[in-house]
Amino acid sequence: MRATVTLEYRFRVLPDKSLWTATTFAYPFWERYLEVFDEVQIVARALPVDEPPEGWRPATGPQVSAAVVPYYVGPYAYLRRCNEVKRAIISAFRPGDAILLRLGSRIGSIMRHAVKARGYPYGVEVVADPYDVFAPGALKHPLRPFFRWEGYWALRCACREAAAAGYVTERSLQRRYPGGDETVMAGFSDLELSDDLFLTVPRIVQTAPRPCNIIMVGGLNQLYKAPHILVSALAEVCGSIDAHLTFVGGGQYEASLQRQAEEAGIGERVTFMGEISSRRGVIDALDRADIFVLPSFQEGLPRAMVEAMARGLPCIGSSVGGIPELLTSEDLVPPGDSTALAHLIIEVASDPERLSTMSRRNVARAQDFREEPLRRRRQAFYWALRERTEQFLAEKGRMGLQYAHVT
Repeated sequence: MRATVTLEYRFRVLPDKSLWTATTFAYPFWERYLEVFDEVQIVARALPVDEPPEGWRPATGPQVSAAVVPYYVGPYAYLRRCNEVKRAIISAFRPGDAILLRLGSRIGSIMRHAVKARGYPYGVEVVADPYDVFAPGALKHPLRPFFRWEGYWALRCACREAAAAGYVTERSLQRRYPGGDETVMAGFSDLELSDDLFLTVPRIVQTAPRPCNIIMVGGLNQLYKAPHILVSALAEVCGSIDAHLTFVGGGQYEASLQRQAEEAGIGERVTFMGEISSRRGVIDALDRADIFVLPSFQEGLPRAMVEAMARGLPCIGSSVGGIPELLTSEDLVPPGDSTALAHLIIEVASDPERLSTMSRRNVARAQDFREEPLRRRRQAFYWALRERTEQFLAEKGRMGLQYAHVT
């Protein structure tokens, strides 16, 4: 059985139809589906290029193919190409496929409506919360309130009607987007930490770090990870302690964040490293830091934070999404509150014993994301979707019904 997986990520596609990615969703990611399914078809947007950009990795490979959706960025570009986009998505469906939608995606929504119209079962993987993605302050767009409520209700309906629903959190996304009475529900992160990522011993901090090196890892194409809140907090922090902030990850807001830092008089205290394509490079950046901060307006279960925890970094986050499942309440601040964030950074950075305690706790919590336990939970979810799809097809076969290609 083939798994057809929709997602919102934007790839590059070569003339030979191979997909390439800068960071996530490279070929090893898709091999996890091949542990249960015979093939995988990726349904996603891709920009045609003659050669892959330097440092990019292939997403497709043996038993992993692509159904390329015409490239667009933003709602207005989508409206100009919506008919092409819909045709490409719907034509990717083949009777007998297991349909798996990574939701929070227009592509997934189109596929869902296409298969639902024919009574065909589907599974969902809930990796983000649109209600928080489009919260005030997280996105600058005149249609933000509409996107927020439309995304929220669409995801609730999709989960309620799904044959199987997988969530990257243990409980937070499940509470807001529950499955229906017949839905098989499972919680498992889509990240896996290999043994070599973990520190053998937690960090022991003898004296308060001066300067205190703060790091945030995340893209800067949107503001939902709240990098601007962190810059505002740093301006307050620097009035009390010597601190420096490093951003790992690039995007369209980098220039405006640099201007914000300069206007606050802390331009020399903020470094933008841009995208780091190598895993070793990200680990080295984490190891040079003293505190990891992620003040997001929304999160599923943030991979960057879990990786920082595995490296023994004390972490501070906002009380949204899956972050409270990772950190204790004393390490959390309300989203959008730069003053509360500044106060907590100062408290933590000034207390060596607390830093050491946070490091020990974080290394221990990160153990839950080692490869094997997550692999077992994820496989059980995929098998449930496969079995539900096979049961549906067998029932239709007994009734003498054939499923033609969706049009």
